[in-house]
Amino acid sequence: MNQPTPAIVAQEAVRRLPRLALILLCAAYLLPGLVGRGPWKAADITAFGYMLELARGPGGIAQWLDPQMMGLRPDTLALIPYWVGAWAIQIAPPWITADLAVRIVFALFLWGAFTGTWYAVYYWARTPQAQPVAFAFGGEARPKDYARAIADGGLMAMIASLGLAQLGHETTPALAQLFFLACTFYGMAALPYGRVSAKVALVVGMVGMALSGAPTVTVVLGAGCTLIAAAEWLRVRSRQVDDEPGTSFDTTYGDEPPAQYTLPAIGLIALATMAAGALAYALDLFQWRIALPGSTVGDTVVDDLESLARLLIWFTWPAWPLGLWTLWRWRRQLRARHVAMPLWFALVPLAATCTTDFAQRSLLLGLPAMATLAAFALPTFRRSAAALIDWFTLLFFSGFAIGIWVIYISMQTGFPAKPAANVAKLAPGFVPEYSTVALVSAIAATIAWAWLVRWRTGRHPKALWKTLVLPAGGTALCWTLVMTLWLPPLDYARSYVPQVDAVKKLVGTTECIAELGLERTHIAAMRYHGDYQLQHLKADTKCRWLLVNPEVIGGLHDIIDLHQWRLIRTLRRPTARTDDLLLYQRLTP
Repeated sequence: MNQPTPAIVAQEAVRRLPRLALILLCAAYLLPGLVGRGPWKAADITAFGYMLELARGPGGIAQWLDPQMMGLRPDTLALIPYWVGAWAIQIAPPWITADLAVRIVFALFLWGAFTGTWYAVYYWARTPQAQPVAFAFGGEARPKDYARAIADGGLMAMIASLGLAQLGHETTPALAQLFFLACTFYGMAALPYGRVSAKVALVVGMVGMALSGAPTVTVVLGAGCTLIAAAEWLRVRSRQVDDEPGTSFDTTYGDEPPAQYTLPAIGLIALATMAAGALAYALDLFQWRIALPGSTVGDTVVDDLESLARLLIWFTWPAWPLGLWTLWRWRRQLRARHVAMPLWFALVPLAATCTTDFAQRSLLLGLPAMATLAAFALPTFRRSAAALIDWFTLLFFSGFAIGIWVIYISMQTGFPAKPAANVAKLAPGFVPEYSTVALVSAIAATIAWAWLVRWRTGRHPKALWKTLVLPAGGTALCWTLVMTLWLPPLDYARSYVPQVDAVKKLVGTTECIAELGLERTHIAAMRYHGDYQLQHLKADTKCRWLLVNPEVIGGLHDIIDLHQWRLIRTLRRPTARTDDLLLYQRLTP
């Protein structure tokens, strides 16, 4: 007798994870790093700079439809992320800084991505072909309980993904894209069930993703989803024709008619795709970003391929090995929508990762789908495989947490001496800071990890999602420790505040500073941290001070008479040997 699915799950294995525990896990991952820091290099502060320009600008419609910073358009042609950030700055009360206001809004984007992913996995697991094998005498998992357990596992797989840690806490268009993709993902999953929220989420998700800097991904995803949904509709219709009279649905997976994509639903997918593409085209948001790893010859190609392979391995860990296992165990159901749709949602960002120069931010969009595929590996695991994952996770995250604590103690006490010396070498000029709140938060997180390990290694009822508890908890633990114990040195290392402060000490307050060749990151930092008015360098400039990017120093003499200026100092960001600015002062009034 052939099994309809490889999932063999009893009702006792789908015990419900307490909602409070799942919410606290998400909060422990989302909140650390929200306060106590400024915008970081490079994409974080650059995107924030465009939001600040919109918030402080004249407010004309042309400016909002074409955000610019000193005439420079952003690398990622997006609208909604910059609009949302600008609105957050404008409505924030005076006691909330502009960068904190933006981070709060983008934290809600991440929370929305978590929510959309959970509900998407839930409805994918409700698919008839995804249901576990029915037992001869009953006792198999009930569909809703089974779907809820799979959804809990999917969300924990997403939280456990290492690549989400930094990008998920930045204020860049990539995070807005992730949110809208999660909306689209949920819409595709719940659309067969006729839910109005699914239709709204599908349209909002596709349009929002196209206006957030990913119109090509949106169009390709929508076209593929339309074809997959149409293929499923044709298969169902062909089975109905072949069935005996009076039978209008496939009874292989139960006595209730399975929810399927209808022609109106398929039409909605196609219309939403075309509308999103047309809107992005009308607003000139399409970009040609193809940059194949094999575009060069020699050793460079090998290095590119090796770096891409390393990125794929660590960025999506532990979702990718579980996802591959799912594809193998569910290989007889590859055409079923709970496998085909997530696979398509994973392949499109993967293709964008391999063919564009925004590899990490493209791969970020594949995490909801990869987490879904990882979740469907859970009902097919043997006890030995689950134990191997648990022990590896326990050793890896516990060791990493111990390392974080050792370095923190060394920075505060000087013992052991070598870690503190390494920090001083990597971040010259940094003075360690002590925070009681940070220390208490780190201790609480460590105690929670110890309790979680004790719970997982102790005797307790079986739970389908238990294999991903330690990976998700360990990722949340390490992120919390890094954003509490290590936040001061990290903020010093990744912020432009030290470099701007060096400018302030020499320049003081001034009406304007001329600039030549400054990158978007420096422009945003000078405008926000220094509140300086920058002007493009001209021969008749009235500014007494000039900041120059060393990379364009060769063209400086073509614009001004260098005899009328003197080099004051080379200003280096302390933790970057190549991030220098040259400060000039005009000699003549």
